[in-house]
Amino acid sequence: MTVAGRISKLLYPRLTVLITTCDSQGRPDVAAFSFFMPVSFEPKYVAFAVAPTRHTFSNLREVGEFVVNVPTADMLREVWICGTVSGKDADKFKLAGLTPIPSEAVKPPRIKGCPVQLECKVEYMGEFGDHYLVVGRVVAEHVEAEDYEPLLHYSGEVFYRVGRQLRAEG
Repeated sequence: MTVAGRISKLLYPRLTVLITTCDSQGRPDVAAFSFFMPVSFEPKYVAFAVAPTRHTFSNLREVGEFVVNVPTADMLREVWICGTVSGKDADKFKLAGLTPIPSEAVKPPRIKGCPVQLECKVEYMGEFGDHYLVVGRVVAEHVEAEDYEPLLHYSGEVFYRVGRQLRAEG
C-alpha cells in the first residue's frame, strides 16, 4: 500500500463535497472532494485540497471562486461520476444528471438537490506536497435542509453512510 493510500485510510471517514467552479468563459465544472474542512466560524472560511493536475485547479486560478455543494448519501452515483471523470473531457453536470442553478455572489453555479451550498471566494492557495490548499471565504450560504444524511468517503471506491449518534458526557 502506498503512503498516500495509507494516510487516506487512517484519516476517515471524511465528508464528501461537490465543488463547482467555472473558467473565465463561464463554462462550469463539478468535482468530488473529501479533503475538505471548515476553518473559521466568524467570518466563515472553508478549505479543501486539490491536485494541480485537476481541471478544478485551473478554473480556480482563472476565476478564483467556487461553490461547496454538500450531497446526500443517496447521491453516491453522481459523486462517483464527478470524482472519476475529468471536466476537461466531459460535461459532468450532464453526465451525472445534475442541475446547475445560479449562484448569488459568485460565477460558478450551485447544484440543485444538495442540501447545503456555500458560495466562496478564494483568499489563499498554497502548495503543500502534491496538493494545493485552497481557502475560501463564504460569501453566501444556502441551506435547503439541515437534517440530511451526508456521504462519507473512506478511500477509493469505499463510502459510508452515517451510523449511530454518540454523545460525550462530562
